Amino acid sequence: MAPGAGPGRLAANAMDTKDLVFTVLAALAPLTLIVAVAPLHFLKGGAAVPGGYLVAGVVMALFASGFMTMSKYVRNAGAFYATITRGLGRPLGAGAATLALLAYNALQISTYGALGLYAAGTFEKYTDLDVPWWVFALVGVALVAWLGFLGIHTSAKVLAVLLILEVAVLVVMALYVLAKGGSGDTTYTSFSPGTVFNTSNAAMFGLVFGAFMGFESTAIFSEEARGGVRTVRRATYIAVAFIAIFYAFITWTIVQAIGAGGIGAAAEQNTETLVTGVFDRYTPESIVAVMEILLLTSAFAALLALHNAANRYLFALGRERLMPTPFGRTHPRTRSPYLAGVAQTVLATVVVAAWAVFDLDPYLGLLLWGSSIGFLGIITLWALCCLAVIVYLRRNRVPDGLWRTLIAPGLALVLLCVVIVLVVSNISLLTGAGTVTNAILLGSCVIAFAVGIASAMSLRSRDPGQYAVLAEKIYEPESTTTPAAHP
Repeated sequence: MAPGAGPGRLAANAMDTKDLVFTVLAALAPLTLIVAVAPLHFLKGGAAVPGGYLVAGVVMALFASGFMTMSKYVRNAGAFYATITRGLGRPLGAGAATLALLAYNALQISTYGALGLYAAGTFEKYTDLDVPWWVFALVGVALVAWLGFLGIHTSAKVLAVLLILEVAVLVVMALYVLAKGGSGDTTYTSFSPGTVFNTSNAAMFGLVFGAFMGFESTAIFSEEARGGVRTVRRATYIAVAFIAIFYAFITWTIVQAIGAGGIGAAAEQNTETLVTGVFDRYTPESIVAVMEILLLTSAFAALLALHNAANRYLFALGRERLMPTPFGRTHPRTRSPYLAGVAQTVLATVVVAAWAVFDLDPYLGLLLWGSSIGFLGIITLWALCCLAVIVYLRRNRVPDGLWRTLIAPGLALVLLCVVIVLVVSNISLLTGAGTVTNAILLGSCVIAFAVGIASAMSLRSRDPGQYAVLAEKIYEPESTTTPAAHP
């Protein structure tokens, strides 16, 4: 069967390097992160935040080194699933897949809270009309579903335009701050090891890694990438470098705008308006207005990118019969996983409707709780991937060198385990909730992982033949040089 053909095939050769980069970076929503999330980082790390992004970038580069080496031997839309399955076995791989499905859905659906809030506030500012947040959120659900159905190529074009615009407005803000001299003398204390690695910054490091959530989703689109693993690898390293350097630069200019000595106190006093205050103070009103509009498109771009990522996990699980098999089908014309998309859209609609009916807080509830589940889930999956990479590559003695097969992923594993501890110990900062709610949110990740393991074990029990040949279906190496597993 030709590539791209068949009910279980995604569109082959639909994305090049720039499409992958734009899709991944759009999921990270740079403008939304800087405006809505970076103030929390400043609250815990003060002037050390820019350096914190660079440190996190180094850890993610270590992770990427092993993960991308593994991608030579695994090419699958369920990236975490395929990697962890190959290294640690199918039950743990299935657990990773359901955890990834929960994490990406939580990230995507929670972002509707941000979109609804920003849209309602901006609409009221310019029209004096008070429209409920959930109206805008449901409009977003419909638009995301439509673009997701049209296929990844159409989505990538939309995401490229939106990403360029939101990055541009942040650069304009930074240039205005630097041109006006900021709050006084230029300082580089944000990159001083003594400042960055101060023990008081532990909570900050538990947060800044969230800026990288989703960069690994380049591998999710590996079946649709033109050029195979080379394109995926190139896009991944570009994404890591951009996130670390761009966020470090933008947050450094915010430190210059407010002052290194006062940035922490300013974040504590005005967490929600810290960055918009910099726009108000340093840029013309027209730039502020553009920023407010682009804040909406930034959230929308993240929604579309995360919708595509979540769908491909559900698609991969359906194709492998770990979820209902219809989810493993693609549309004959657009090659999109349209039934997985319908399921994701229905789930998002139900959650937004429930928040509206019960008059729950879209920020403190939907956004913070959902993003916390996604953050913890993805960091846990990063760590499991590191372990799987080491086990598989060392067991099969692949000719990729000690650095890629052991040292880099080993260092990343240790450092990510430290980050997981920091995240769990500071979970109340992420969620803004009490002990019971935090226990439920953390428990949902454990339950999702357990459900995946149970699904794989159930498949082995009811259909041993299908379970036995699963490896032949989920692993699609780029070449025939994939090493055979040693006994």
